[in-house]
Amino acid sequence: MRTPNILLASQSPRRRELLALLAIPFTAVRVDTPEQFECAASLEENVRRIAEEKAREARRLYPEESSSSIILSADTVVEHDGLILQKPQGEEEALAMLQSLQGRTHSVHTGYALLYGERKHTAMATTRVTFNAMPKREIMRYIATGSPFDKAGAYGIQDPVMASYVSGIEGCYYNVVGLPLSAVWTAIQKMVV
Repeated sequence: MRTPNILLASQSPRRRELLALLAIPFTAVRVDTPEQFECAASLEENVRRIAEEKAREARRLYPEESSSSIILSADTVVEHDGLILQKPQGEEEALAMLQSLQGRTHSVHTGYALLYGERKHTAMATTRVTFNAMPKREIMRYIATGSPFDKAGAYGIQDPVMASYVSGIEGCYYNVVGLPLSAVWTAIQKMVV
């Protein structure tokens, strides 16, 4: 069976690049949802709910496009020492986040949601990432690129400076970039049978 068009509820350039690797037609659309964590819910419940809220908002905003498409959305967070590191709000916060990750292992969680007609699938993928210690001057050089400010945990694993300090990955690399491709592709295939 032919895979329907994907309506990607994200303006993330990284998610668009990753989805393009699947070589299936897709359209990216912008949605704005609160992305707020509920204290009473687990991390997994939160990222899955946030991803589903994005997908439902895409369905509401783009009814014509979504009527025959699979809507895909995602929410990625970094967890370290029991703290959730989302996108830093400024240079000081980016520095504090990046310093806390040095020489240690943290987890990257992506909740994703797929809506197709009456079908719904939500899940979460987790990848563990270990960094070698990064000197403060290198952290400051990375911050000066501006790259940390639109990324959970203040870093992009694919960014040239950061890539030099990754010493280990356990799980899906693409999940750390923003979309667990293999898991998403498997879920899409199950939806269209």
